[in-house]
Amino acid sequence: MTPAPTLTIRGVKVWQEALDRAEQEALVADLRSVAAAAPLFSPETRWGKKMSVRMTSAGRFGWYSDRRGYRYEPRHPSGVAWPPIPDRVLRLWHRLAGTERAPDCCLVNFYAEGARMGLHQDRDEADFSFPVLSVSLGDDGLFRIGNTEPGGSTESLWLRSGDVVLMGGDARLVHHGVDRIRHGSSTLLPEGGRINLTLRVVT
Repeated sequence: MTPAPTLTIRGVKVWQEALDRAEQEALVADLRSVAAAAPLFSPETRWGKKMSVRMTSAGRFGWYSDRRGYRYEPRHPSGVAWPPIPDRVLRLWHRLAGTERAPDCCLVNFYAEGARMGLHQDRDEADFSFPVLSVSLGDDGLFRIGNTEPGGSTESLWLRSGDVVLMGGDARLVHHGVDRIRHGSSTLLPEGGRINLTLRVVT
């Protein structure tokens, strides 16, 4: 049975402290293996500006951005295939996402001090009936939630290490972003920073 979220904001479900310290450390170890096979890189926006967030992916597809636009690719920029999604990550998806379908992509974002992510929608996928599951590891991130249409008021909350967020149903296409990182707020990563996993069904 899927556990009830600890809070819901604009339809976005949040499980605070869903992962204990041991689970977080095990996930970080899995992600180091992913990054060893498909190293972190800094994508460009379609306007040619480097993003402040570095990223990589696991699964059948990886999310990618350059002057051609935002899209999914079957291979890392180096040409190697993306590594498989770690089993530990898949178990978390099946526990909380509420769907039997496995995700095609696990996007791994790394926020160093000063990195941020502007308000955006996750809409590069083929079927919006599948949710997006997001996992926070490391330093606190100020997560902002807007509306399905551009503009209007927003609400924010600090996501802490071990928190899990689900955007599904009417909240699947809400605008969202990360305004800032509270550097040094967690001891999970020895040099600080925040890792965010985003699990998505692509096709």
